Amino acid sequence: MRSLALAVVAALLLNAPPDAADQDAVVRGNTQFAFDLYRAVRERGGNVFCSPYSVSTALAMTLAGARGTTADQIVRTLHFPLTSARLHPVVGALMKEVHGDPDKRPDYELFTANALWGQKGSNFLDAFIAINRNHYEAGLHEVDFANATEDARTTINRWVEEQTHDKIAELLPKGILDEMTRLVLTNAVYFNGAWEQPFDPRQTRAGEFHVSDTTTVTVPLMHHDSEFKQMRNGDVIGLDLPYKGRALSMIVLLPQEKTPLFELEKKLTPDNLEAWIEAMKPGRVMVTLPTFTIESQFSLKSTLSKLGMPLAFSRQADLSGITGRKDLHITEAVHKAFVDVNELGTEAAAATGVGFRMTMLPPRFTADRPFVFLIRDNRNGTLLFVGRVENPVRSRLA
Repeated sequence: MRSLALAVVAALLLNAPPDAADQDAVVRGNTQFAFDLYRAVRERGGNVFCSPYSVSTALAMTLAGARGTTADQIVRTLHFPLTSARLHPVVGALMKEVHGDPDKRPDYELFTANALWGQKGSNFLDAFIAINRNHYEAGLHEVDFANATEDARTTINRWVEEQTHDKIAELLPKGILDEMTRLVLTNAVYFNGAWEQPFDPRQTRAGEFHVSDTTTVTVPLMHHDSEFKQMRNGDVIGLDLPYKGRALSMIVLLPQEKTPLFELEKKLTPDNLEAWIEAMKPGRVMVTLPTFTIESQFSLKSTLSKLGMPLAFSRQADLSGITGRKDLHITEAVHKAFVDVNELGTEAAAATGVGFRMTMLPPRFTADRPFVFLIRDNRNGTLLFVGRVENPVRSRLA
């Protein structure tokens, strides 16, 4: 009877909602990591798009098997504020909330494919597999890198395509794996959301986008005249564009005119973002925003090493919580993300953008110069994506 009671208590603890303070702490840590990652990948220049949330979630899965200094580096790099016992339930609960209840179709599409792929026969520990299964609904898959490298690559790519509903293809390019590969972290994400108030395609017209003081390009500019949350101060002009259902929003951050984007980027901190969002007030605004599509792919190995966790990718890694031995390290980690921003969410909603008359002209939000955009979960504050549009004409990246 006592063992049964203990089992019931354990089950209740496993399914109990995370403490609100713990959740807030994890979200804040995720936001700091989001800006760290953004600054690292923006160094390549041009347009940028990535999902720090997805990367952080995948590395939380890895942390379940990390020990010693390797674990400490991951914790510091990702700004995880909790012990592992408290962290995994919180990250798992946030992931479930972000993805939505599978029995209630959310008003947006968000498909992620996070997994660890290990060499066949490595004898992974039950405790590691259980954490990933219970909290992340994902886990570790066995493939044979040593004897069938190309088959392993094909298997991983096919799985990623299936998990992202065929939106993310060929995540791992040829040549990235070899017979010495022992552990690979895959991380892919696809998002598509319908605007709460779609832009009318009939109002889209060619206009100037000022890439720099010396370069101007002509791009399709969308226009909307309606009520949105907005703010402005001496550093930034901010706009909240909600997606259908209002669970998620795109936050567009525009530097003041004649101010280069990097001046705004230096001010991207959790405290500033929270203050900017709190300062946003609803009001009528005339919005001008370019259409753009960005597809980004880059190696996380060098980026995360520079951010403070090189041990996980070295032969000195301690991932003994995965196999019980110090015989694994992360050989490669690849991230791929896609976003498409245009006028319509659904065809039926396109005709609902009816403006109303006022006696005074409303303020304008004109994104005709480089800007930062964030896709944020309004329910818990999680930053799902971070990106920058430097030139809408060159919006697809290899």
